[in-house]
Amino acid sequence: MSTEKSYRRIVDRTAAAWLFLSPSLAAIAVFFVVPVLSALVMSFTDFDIYALGDLSVVRFIGFENYRRIFELPIFWSALRNTFYFVLVGGPLSVAVSLGTALMVNAKLTRFKPLFRTIFFLPVVTSLVAVAVVWRYLYHPAHGILNYLLSFAGIAPIDWLGNPAIAMPAIIVLAVWKGFGYNMLIFIAGLQNIPDELYEAAHMDGANAWRQFVDITLPMLTPTSVFVVMITIIGYFQLFAEPYVMTQGGPLNSTMSIVLLMYEQGFRWWNMGFAAAIAFVLFVVILIFTLLQMALQRRMQ
Repeated sequence: MSTEKSYRRIVDRTAAAWLFLSPSLAAIAVFFVVPVLSALVMSFTDFDIYALGDLSVVRFIGFENYRRIFELPIFWSALRNTFYFVLVGGPLSVAVSLGTALMVNAKLTRFKPLFRTIFFLPVVTSLVAVAVVWRYLYHPAHGILNYLLSFAGIAPIDWLGNPAIAMPAIIVLAVWKGFGYNMLIFIAGLQNIPDELYEAAHMDGANAWRQFVDITLPMLTPTSVFVVMITIIGYFQLFAEPYVMTQGGPLNSTMSIVLLMYEQGFRWWNMGFAAAIAFVLFVVILIFTLLQMALQRRMQ
Protein backbone atom coordinates (compact mmCIF):
# COMPACT_ATOMS: atom_id res chain seq x y z
CA MET A 1 0.00 0.00 0.00
CA SER A 2 2.83 2.34 0.85
CA THR A 3 4.42 1.61 -2.53
CA GLU A 4 1.19 2.58 -4.29
CA LYS A 5 1.01 5.83 -2.33
CA SER A 6 4.62 6.63 -3.16
CA TYR A 7 3.96 5.98 -6.83
CA ARG A 8 0.87 8.23 -6.77
CA ARG A 9 2.86 10.93 -5.00
CA ILE A 10 5.55 10.80 -7.70
CA VAL A 11 2.90 10.94 -10.43
CA ASP A 12 1.20 13.92 -8.76
CA ARG A 13 4.49 15.77 -8.39
CA THR A 14 5.41 15.07 -12.01
CA ALA A 15 2.02 16.27 -13.20
CA ALA A 16 2.33 19.42 -11.07
CA ALA A 17 5.82 20.08 -12.46
CA TRP A 18 4.61 19.78 -16.04
CA LEU A 19 1.64 22.01 -15.21
CA PHE A 20 3.88 24.79 -13.90
CA LEU A 21 6.37 24.35 -16.73
CA SER A 22 3.77 24.32 -19.50
CA PRO A 23 3.50 28.14 -19.91
CA SER A 24 7.27 28.47 -20.31
CA LEU A 25 7.49 25.45 -22.60
CA ALA A 26 4.63 26.82 -24.72
CA ALA A 27 6.38 30.18 -25.02
CA ILE A 28 9.65 28.47 -26.01
CA ALA A 29 7.82 26.39 -28.60
CA VAL A 30 6.01 29.39 -30.09
CA PHE A 31 8.86 31.90 -30.07
CA PHE A 32 11.88 29.61 -30.57
CA VAL A 33 11.16 26.10 -31.85
CA VAL A 34 8.58 27.08 -34.46
CA PRO A 35 10.64 29.99 -35.90
CA VAL A 36 13.79 27.85 -36.05
CA LEU A 37 12.03 25.01 -37.83
CA SER A 38 10.34 27.48 -40.18
CA ALA A 39 13.71 29.06 -41.01
CA LEU A 40 15.19 25.61 -41.62
CA VAL A 41 12.41 24.78 -44.08
CA MET A 42 12.77 28.22 -45.66
CA SER A 43 16.48 27.64 -46.27
CA PHE A 44 15.56 24.91 -48.76
CA THR A 45 13.27 27.21 -50.77
CA ASP A 46 13.59 30.31 -52.96
CA PHE A 47 11.48 32.36 -50.52
CA ASP A 48 11.76 36.04 -51.48
CA ILE A 49 9.75 39.27 -51.42
CA TYR A 50 7.18 37.91 -53.87
CA ALA A 51 6.46 34.99 -51.54
CA LEU A 52 5.41 37.43 -48.83
CA GLY A 53 2.33 38.25 -50.88
CA ASP A 54 1.72 34.85 -52.44
CA LEU A 55 3.11 31.66 -50.90
CA SER A 56 2.18 29.71 -54.01
CA VAL A 57 5.24 31.10 -55.81
CA VAL A 58 7.63 29.49 -53.28
CA ARG A 59 9.61 26.62 -54.77
CA PHE A 60 11.54 23.88 -53.02
CA ILE A 61 15.09 24.01 -54.38
CA GLY A 62 16.88 21.59 -52.03
CA PHE A 63 20.49 22.48 -51.23
CA GLU A 64 20.77 25.11 -53.96
CA ASN A 65 20.98 27.98 -51.43
CA TYR A 66 23.80 26.22 -49.59
CA ARG A 67 25.65 25.59 -52.84
CA ARG A 68 25.33 29.26 -53.77
CA ILE A 69 26.69 30.31 -50.39
CA PHE A 70 29.99 28.49 -50.87
CA GLU A 71 30.30 29.85 -54.41
CA LEU A 72 29.84 33.46 -53.24
CA PRO A 73 33.18 35.28 -52.83
CA ILE A 74 31.78 37.76 -50.32
CA PHE A 75 30.76 34.85 -48.06
CA TRP A 76 34.38 33.76 -47.71
CA SER A 77 35.39 37.36 -46.98
CA ALA A 78 32.67 37.59 -44.33
CA LEU A 79 33.71 34.25 -42.84
CA ARG A 80 37.35 35.32 -42.72
CA ASN A 81 36.43 38.65 -41.10
CA THR A 82 34.23 36.92 -38.55
CA PHE A 83 36.97 34.48 -37.58
CA TYR A 84 39.43 37.38 -37.35
CA PHE A 85 37.06 39.19 -35.01
CA VAL A 86 36.50 36.07 -32.89
CA LEU A 87 40.11 34.87 -32.68
CA VAL A 88 41.54 38.32 -31.92
CA GLY A 89 38.72 40.06 -30.10
CA GLY A 90 37.59 37.05 -28.04
CA PRO A 91 40.88 36.34 -26.22
CA LEU A 92 41.51 40.08 -25.84
CA SER A 93 38.10 40.58 -24.25
CA VAL A 94 38.61 37.66 -21.85
CA ALA A 95 42.09 38.90 -20.90
CA VAL A 96 40.88 42.45 -20.25
CA SER A 97 37.93 41.12 -18.23
CA LEU A 98 40.16 38.90 -16.10
CA GLY A 99 42.75 41.63 -15.56
CA THR A 100 40.10 44.13 -14.52
CA ALA A 101 38.46 41.58 -12.21
CA LEU A 102 41.79 40.92 -10.50
CA MET A 103 42.36 44.64 -9.95
CA VAL A 104 38.85 45.34 -8.69
CA ASN A 105 38.87 42.27 -6.41
CA ALA A 106 42.30 43.01 -4.94
CA LYS A 107 42.39 43.61 -1.19
CA LEU A 108 44.12 46.97 -1.60
CA THR A 109 41.47 48.30 -3.95
CA ARG A 110 39.07 50.80 -2.39
CA PHE A 111 35.59 51.79 -3.59
CA LYS A 112 35.04 48.40 -5.23
CA PRO A 113 31.29 48.91 -5.86
CA LEU A 114 32.04 52.20 -7.61
CA PHE A 115 34.60 50.61 -9.94
CA ARG A 116 32.31 47.67 -10.69
CA THR A 117 29.55 50.10 -11.62
CA ILE A 118 31.81 52.22 -13.82
CA PHE A 119 33.23 49.25 -15.69
CA PHE A 120 29.79 47.71 -16.14
CA LEU A 121 28.16 50.88 -17.53
CA PRO A 122 29.16 50.21 -21.18
CA VAL A 123 27.39 46.83 -21.02
CA VAL A 124 24.00 48.36 -20.24
CA THR A 125 24.43 51.19 -22.75
CA SER A 126 22.75 50.81 -26.14
CA LEU A 127 25.19 49.26 -28.59
CA VAL A 128 23.91 51.38 -31.45
CA ALA A 129 24.36 54.57 -29.41
CA VAL A 130 27.87 53.51 -28.40
CA ALA A 131 28.77 52.69 -32.01
CA VAL A 132 27.58 56.11 -33.17
CA VAL A 133 29.67 57.85 -30.50
CA TRP A 134 32.74 55.79 -31.33
CA ARG A 135 32.29 56.53 -35.01
CA TYR A 136 32.77 60.19 -34.19
CA LEU A 137 35.73 59.39 -31.94
CA TYR A 138 37.30 57.63 -34.94
CA HIS A 139 36.52 60.49 -37.34
CA PRO A 140 39.69 61.17 -39.39
CA ALA A 141 39.35 64.98 -39.30
CA HIS A 142 37.45 65.82 -36.13
CA GLY A 143 37.83 62.71 -33.95
CA ILE A 144 39.34 63.02 -30.49
CA LEU A 145 41.72 60.10 -31.08
CA ASN A 146 43.47 61.82 -33.98
CA TYR A 147 43.41 65.07 -32.01
CA LEU A 148 45.30 63.42 -29.15
CA LEU A 149 47.71 61.73 -31.56
CA SER A 150 48.49 65.10 -33.13
CA PHE A 151 50.27 66.16 -29.92
CA ALA A 152 52.72 63.30 -30.55
CA GLY A 153 53.27 64.45 -34.13
CA ILE A 154 51.31 61.51 -35.61
CA ALA A 155 49.40 62.23 -38.80
CA PRO A 156 45.61 61.67 -38.79
CA ILE A 157 44.58 58.04 -39.22
CA ASP A 158 41.50 56.99 -41.16
CA TRP A 159 40.41 54.47 -38.57
CA LEU A 160 37.27 53.26 -40.34
CA GLY A 161 38.31 54.00 -43.91
CA ASN A 162 41.48 51.94 -44.03
CA PRO A 163 40.81 48.24 -44.75
CA ALA A 164 43.78 47.19 -42.61
CA ILE A 165 42.68 49.22 -39.56
CA ALA A 166 38.88 49.12 -39.68
CA MET A 167 38.44 45.69 -38.10
CA PRO A 168 40.97 46.30 -35.27
CA ALA A 169 39.13 49.56 -34.56
CA ILE A 170 35.84 47.66 -34.28
CA ILE A 171 37.50 45.05 -32.05
CA VAL A 172 38.62 47.78 -29.63
CA LEU A 173 35.06 49.07 -29.46
CA ALA A 174 33.63 45.58 -28.90
CA VAL A 175 36.11 44.80 -26.12
CA TRP A 176 35.38 48.10 -24.36
CA LYS A 177 31.65 47.56 -24.72
CA GLY A 178 31.45 44.04 -23.34
CA PHE A 179 34.32 43.37 -20.93
CA GLY A 180 32.32 44.57 -17.90
CA TYR A 181 29.91 41.63 -18.08
CA ASN A 182 32.66 39.02 -18.05
CA MET A 183 34.44 41.02 -15.36
CA LEU A 184 31.54 40.50 -12.95
CA ILE A 185 31.53 36.76 -13.68
CA PHE A 186 35.27 36.57 -13.00
CA ILE A 187 34.83 38.55 -9.77
CA ALA A 188 32.22 36.04 -8.62
CA GLY A 189 34.65 33.22 -9.42
CA LEU A 190 37.50 34.95 -7.59
CA GLN A 191 35.37 35.44 -4.48
CA ASN A 192 34.70 31.70 -4.35
CA ILE A 193 38.41 30.90 -4.00
CA PRO A 194 39.22 30.27 -0.30
CA ASP A 195 41.64 32.77 1.20
CA GLU A 196 43.32 29.91 3.06
CA LEU A 197 44.90 28.74 -0.19
CA TYR A 198 46.63 32.08 -0.72
CA GLU A 199 47.70 32.22 2.92
CA ALA A 200 49.23 28.75 2.70
CA ALA A 201 50.98 29.61 -0.56
CA HIS A 202 52.34 32.81 0.98
CA MET A 203 53.70 30.88 3.94
CA ASP A 204 55.41 28.50 1.51
CA GLY A 205 57.15 31.45 -0.13
CA ALA A 206 55.08 31.70 -3.31
CA ASN A 207 55.10 35.17 -4.83
CA ALA A 208 52.06 36.86 -6.43
CA TRP A 209 52.77 35.41 -9.87
CA ARG A 210 53.07 31.84 -8.59
CA GLN A 211 49.85 32.26 -6.61
CA PHE A 212 48.10 33.48 -9.74
CA VAL A 213 49.40 30.59 -11.87
CA ASP A 214 49.07 27.79 -9.31
CA ILE A 215 45.90 28.85 -7.47
CA THR A 216 43.88 31.52 -9.26
CA LEU A 217 43.92 30.13 -12.79
CA PRO A 218 43.19 26.49 -11.85
CA MET A 219 40.39 27.49 -9.47
CA LEU A 220 38.93 29.77 -12.15
CA THR A 221 38.84 27.02 -14.79
CA PRO A 222 35.04 26.44 -14.70
CA THR A 223 34.41 30.18 -14.77
CA SER A 224 36.92 30.70 -17.58
CA VAL A 225 35.35 27.95 -19.69
CA PHE A 226 31.93 29.57 -19.33
CA VAL A 227 33.26 33.05 -20.10
CA VAL A 228 35.21 31.89 -23.15
CA MET A 229 32.25 29.99 -24.57
CA ILE A 230 29.70 32.79 -24.22
CA THR A 231 32.24 35.32 -25.52
CA ILE A 232 33.03 33.29 -28.62
CA ILE A 233 29.37 32.59 -29.35
CA GLY A 234 28.56 36.26 -28.96
CA TYR A 235 31.50 37.40 -31.11
CA PHE A 236 30.48 35.07 -33.92
CA GLN A 237 27.26 37.11 -34.09
CA LEU A 238 29.05 40.35 -34.97
CA PHE A 239 26.52 42.70 -36.53
CA ALA A 240 25.68 46.05 -34.93
CA GLU A 241 29.22 47.47 -34.85
CA PRO A 242 30.00 47.13 -38.58
CA TYR A 243 26.39 47.88 -39.54
CA VAL A 244 26.44 51.25 -37.76
CA MET A 245 30.08 52.21 -38.23
CA THR A 246 31.21 50.90 -41.62
CA GLN A 247 28.27 49.12 -43.32
CA GLY A 248 30.67 46.26 -43.97
CA GLY A 249 33.31 48.39 -45.66
CA PRO A 250 35.80 49.51 -46.64
CA LEU A 251 36.19 46.91 -49.39
CA ASN A 252 34.16 44.41 -47.32
CA SER A 253 36.94 44.35 -44.71
CA THR A 254 34.38 44.45 -41.86
CA MET A 255 31.62 42.42 -43.51
CA SER A 256 30.50 39.71 -41.06
CA ILE A 257 28.37 36.61 -41.55
CA VAL A 258 25.41 38.11 -39.71
CA LEU A 259 25.68 41.39 -41.61
CA LEU A 260 25.77 39.46 -44.88
CA MET A 261 22.72 37.49 -43.77
CA TYR A 262 20.92 40.74 -42.91
CA GLU A 263 21.71 42.30 -46.28
CA GLN A 264 20.56 39.24 -48.19
CA GLY A 265 17.37 38.96 -46.19
CA PHE A 266 16.29 42.55 -45.62
CA ARG A 267 18.05 44.49 -48.35
CA TRP A 268 17.75 42.10 -51.27
CA TRP A 269 14.82 40.12 -49.79
CA ASN A 270 16.39 36.73 -50.48
CA MET A 271 14.85 35.22 -47.37
CA GLY A 272 15.60 31.60 -48.22
CA PHE A 273 19.22 32.40 -49.00
CA ALA A 274 19.56 34.41 -45.77
CA ALA A 275 18.09 31.52 -43.77
CA ALA A 276 20.68 29.19 -45.29
CA ILE A 277 23.46 31.58 -44.23
CA ALA A 278 22.05 31.55 -40.69
CA PHE A 279 22.26 27.77 -40.49
CA VAL A 280 25.77 27.74 -41.91
CA LEU A 281 26.74 30.12 -39.10
CA PHE A 282 24.99 27.82 -36.62
CA VAL A 283 27.07 24.87 -37.82
CA VAL A 284 30.27 26.93 -37.60
CA ILE A 285 29.49 27.97 -34.01
CA LEU A 286 28.55 24.41 -33.09
CA ILE A 287 31.79 22.97 -34.49
CA PHE A 288 33.85 25.67 -32.80
CA THR A 289 32.12 25.05 -29.46
CA LEU A 290 32.55 21.27 -29.65
CA LEU A 291 36.24 21.65 -30.47
CA GLN A 292 36.70 24.00 -27.56
CA MET A 293 34.93 21.60 -25.18
CA ALA A 294 37.03 18.68 -26.41
CA LEU A 295 40.23 20.69 -25.95
CA GLN A 296 39.13 21.68 -22.48
CA ARG A 297 38.53 18.04 -21.51
CA ARG A 298 41.99 17.07 -22.74
CA MET A 299 43.57 19.85 -20.69
CA GLN A 300 41.89 18.71 -17.46
